[in-house]
Amino acid sequence: MKKADKVLFVTYDFTPVSDNALSHALRISKYTDSPIRLLHVVEEGTGHEQKKEEAENKLKLLCEAFRGKNDLINLDFAVLKGSIFNTIGKYASENEAIMVIMGTHGIKGMQKLTGSWALKVIVKSKVPFLVVQEKPSEKHRFTDIVFPIDFKAETREKLYWAIYLGKYFNSRVHLFKPPITDKSIVKMINTNFNFAIRYLIQNDIEYKIHVGKKSGDFSKETISFAQEIDADLILITTSKNVHMTDFLFGLPEQEIIANSAKIPVMAVNPRVGVSSISSVMY
Repeated sequence: MKKADKVLFVTYDFTPVSDNALSHALRISKYTDSPIRLLHVVEEGTGHEQKKEEAENKLKLLCEAFRGKNDLINLDFAVLKGSIFNTIGKYASENEAIMVIMGTHGIKGMQKLTGSWALKVIVKSKVPFLVVQEKPSEKHRFTDIVFPIDFKAETREKLYWAIYLGKYFNSRVHLFKPPITDKSIVKMINTNFNFAIRYLIQNDIEYKIHVGKKSGDFSKETISFAQEIDADLILITTSKNVHMTDFLFGLPEQEIIANSAKIPVMAVNPRVGVSSISSVMY
C-alpha cells in the first residue's frame, strides 16, 4: 500500500496520557512513514503569550530529544491559541492530517454531568480521532479491530478506516451486530452489514462475523465483546448533529470512548456522504 503523505497529529499537554498518545503515534508512524505533529493549546487570557512561549520551548526540547534518539523520526509541533473544544478540530480539518491521536483519562468529575470532554473535541473535526488511555500493547500493531454495525447509514463511513488500518497493519476486522428482531431495523442493519462485507472482500481484508447475545445496551456489549477477543481497537462513528443536550443525556459513543477496559477507540465523524466514501475505497 502507498505510504501516507499526511501528518499524524497528537494532542499534547505534558501529561502521562499525552505521552501515551505520542507512543501510539510513533508506533503508527513506523508502519505508515507519516510525520508527527504535537498540538498544544494555550487558552487566551492573562499571561497566555508567556505560556505559549514556555510550551514552545518545552516542545522544542522534546522533539530534539526524540530526533536525537532516532534521526528518522519526523516530529514537529504547533502551539495554538484558543479553546481545546474548537481549536484542535479546526486546525486538524484545515491542515494535512490523517488523524488526531488524543489521550484521555476517561469521564471523571464534572464530565459526568456535562459530558465527555474528549467527545466535545472530536465532534468539531472532519478528521477522525484515535482516543487512547494507555501505552500501546506489546502486539505492536492493531491485530484485531471491532467494527460495531447498527442501522444508521453513517455506519458505512468508517469503512474507509477499517480498510486503511487493515492494509497497513494486516488487521482482522470483527463485524459485530446487535441481536435485533424488529424486521424493519434488521433490514437496515443487514444493508450496512452486507455493504461492509462487500468492501472488505474487495480490499482483501480478513474479517469475522459476530452477533451480540443480549438486546439492550449495544455500547456495553460492544465493549464486553472487545474485551473477550482481546481487541486492539474499537472503530465507531459518532452521532450526527450533536447538541449540548445530547452530552447531558448521554451519547452511546461516550461510553465506548471512555471504556473501562481502556481499549483504544477510533471515532469517525459522519461528515462525508456514503456515495463519496464508496469512491475512495482502494
